[in-house]
Amino acid sequence: MPQPYSTIRSHLPGLALCIAVTGAATMLERVEILLFGCAWLESLVLAILLGVAIRSRRDLPPQCQPGIQFSARFVLEAAVVLLGASVSAQALLGNGIRLIGAIGLIVLLAMTFSYAIGRSLGLPKKIAILIACGNSICGNSAIATVAPVINAESDDVAAAIAFTAVLGVVVVLLLPLSVTLLGFTPREFGVFVGLTVYAVPQVLAATAATSAVSLHVGTLVKLLRVLMLGPVVLALSLLGRAGQADRRKLPLSQLLPWFIVGFLLMLALRSAGLLPPVLLAPLHRLSNVLTVMSMAALGLGVDARSVLRAGARLASVVVLSLAGLAVLSYVSIRLLAI
Repeated sequence: MPQPYSTIRSHLPGLALCIAVTGAATMLERVEILLFGCAWLESLVLAILLGVAIRSRRDLPPQCQPGIQFSARFVLEAAVVLLGASVSAQALLGNGIRLIGAIGLIVLLAMTFSYAIGRSLGLPKKIAILIACGNSICGNSAIATVAPVINAESDDVAAAIAFTAVLGVVVVLLLPLSVTLLGFTPREFGVFVGLTVYAVPQVLAATAATSAVSLHVGTLVKLLRVLMLGPVVLALSLLGRAGQADRRKLPLSQLLPWFIVGFLLMLALRSAGLLPPVLLAPLHRLSNVLTVMSMAALGLGVDARSVLRAGARLASVVVLSLAGLAVLSYVSIRLLAI
């Protein structure tokens, strides 16, 4: 059997499950609109909740995993690339150099705070680094990228990923309340979400129901935050290796993910007027559909029961680290007016 055909077949069960959850979430959103006149929970959030419910109720068949992982990674990344078509360079530059500098400073301070909390509560050095990078930069992606660089144990990686994944879902569900409680404007809410949420799809889920301004600003801030992963990984590689023989060259894909390049390319094409206007709306709708599908995959990858196995000490560090990041972000928005 040809290799490409075999690969496609191996992905079909998981893709079918993600599509089914996506369809169910979309239908539930429409039912909400029919019953209440509006959607209290958008399809993005419903997809997460349905996925978590399915995953936590029973173990999924192993043959579903390739398709779920594909949806959680590649489908998400494709959605981010397409989202670039709805943002112009003027919108990016309009956020100011101060915002870019603030993002770098917040990431540095958040990592330092998170690592200090982890070590003070007795976590081993490596898992404290994993949580600091995951909370401060981009959640599971940062943990997975940093783990081989610091030679982290598989158990530590699994525990860190499990808890940040579950907490990330909780944050997405609670963040929209901050618009009212903290008095954010749509732009400020986008900045706050981009600075505090773990993953790009979670940014989309938290901001999509608020406003287009929040969605665009949140995505831009989050992508700028993801770019900090390159310097952090490089620094850890240089600082963590005792001998030159143990050093290894990091692939460019770890320092600059392809979907960020794709997002920036689409942004450049949009800004230069090279994308036909008739394509902008369809590309945006396709990006939304792919995002909901990736959110379904995200939910299907989260087992709520894993929280009980993660341990109170690890749970405390993750929660306190996230709280510290939220405070830093809020103070920066208010004091620096970013």
